[in-house]
Amino acid sequence: MVQMEKLTKTVFEKANPNIEVKFVTLPENQLRPKVTQDVATNSGRFDIVTIGNYETPIWAKNGWISNLTPQFNAMTASQKKSYDFADLIKPIMQSLSYQHSTYALPFYGESSMIMYNKKIFAADHLTMPLHPTWAQIATLAKKADNPSHGVYGILLRGAPGWGMNLAPLDTVINTFGGRWFNMHWQPRLTSPSTEKAVSFYVNLLQKYGEPSPATTGWQTALSLMAHGKGAMYYDATSEAGVLETPSQSTIAGHVGFAYAPVDKTAKGSHWLWSWALAMVKDSRHKAAAFKFMTWATSPQYLKLAGKTFGWANVPPGTRYSIYHDSQYLKAAPFAPITLSLIDTATPNNPTLKPVPYTGVQFVEIPQFETVGQEVSQDVSSAIAGNTSVKSVLQQAQSQAAGAVNASNTKGY
Repeated sequence: MVQMEKLTKTVFEKANPNIEVKFVTLPENQLRPKVTQDVATNSGRFDIVTIGNYETPIWAKNGWISNLTPQFNAMTASQKKSYDFADLIKPIMQSLSYQHSTYALPFYGESSMIMYNKKIFAADHLTMPLHPTWAQIATLAKKADNPSHGVYGILLRGAPGWGMNLAPLDTVINTFGGRWFNMHWQPRLTSPSTEKAVSFYVNLLQKYGEPSPATTGWQTALSLMAHGKGAMYYDATSEAGVLETPSQSTIAGHVGFAYAPVDKTAKGSHWLWSWALAMVKDSRHKAAAFKFMTWATSPQYLKLAGKTFGWANVPPGTRYSIYHDSQYLKAAPFAPITLSLIDTATPNNPTLKPVPYTGVQFVEIPQFETVGQEVSQDVSSAIAGNTSVKSVLQQAQSQAAGAVNASNTKGY
């Protein structure tokens, strides 16, 4: 996103002198409520908003963002050929659609995977399976953990936020056989499978994780990994480019990549996410907004980013063509696994037992933004050792039941 802002000033605005793009940048946990309030109240402050595939169908149903399909249909033949809509990765585009229409365009897409330090693994005589289990990851974390030398067995998100600690934790819950709700929208957060998964995650962080894990978000964890402080890191595939960029990472060229770990099932073991650009329904500059959105998500933009910032830093997970580009593949050894994980993510069938909701690392209902935040805070408390997992899940069960029952829809 920082790179996009730089290229906007040096490239887009030069080519379009009648358009000025003003950026408002906020941390993730501040971005969501601020943007939600703006579009819900029709304040008109923003023309384009950065949202994810959690918000996109909900906001589309609410009438907060514009249907982009008519604008694509109105493109000239040469514009359609240049943008190449069919090149956009299908699972990502499906997640950014509502009632078969496109409501957001992906700036980057991602799943989740294991990233590991090959030097540490070699020194400790460890081998990472291409398709590890969580039990194997725990064993490797124990063997690699060496806090007296500033090396931690595994780095994971522990900070509160439904997009922070709940993102990786929900994939663990899924693969352990847990789920948020059954088919009748009854919470199942106190089930043995869910308790086992949360206990595993909390124990893994407490025993072999980074210092102060209850306050660690992905930014801190990524920085630790990039500076050789972690043997393993389970997080977004989009972060692999940072680890392979020498100017940002001391371990560039020495990073290994493996598929997301599994336990009972591969369903929901790796997430599907996209930070995407959506047009606010009440935008007063729709033509200019659409022009910018299609520029920033075009195949030409990816090549520009690669040439300007290095091919490992190309926004990943949006277009099939980049995964056939020899320059990108040479710079991004993580590319094949990334595409495979995105293609095999199961947001429509995320759990071992059937559920009425969509979403791997979230539950696609409006209430999740609130209840997910509440539950994530309690999870952080358990990671900090201030409360038990059993107590956290009992509270989460009550919060989830209250959130769904408070809405007459029994879900979404």
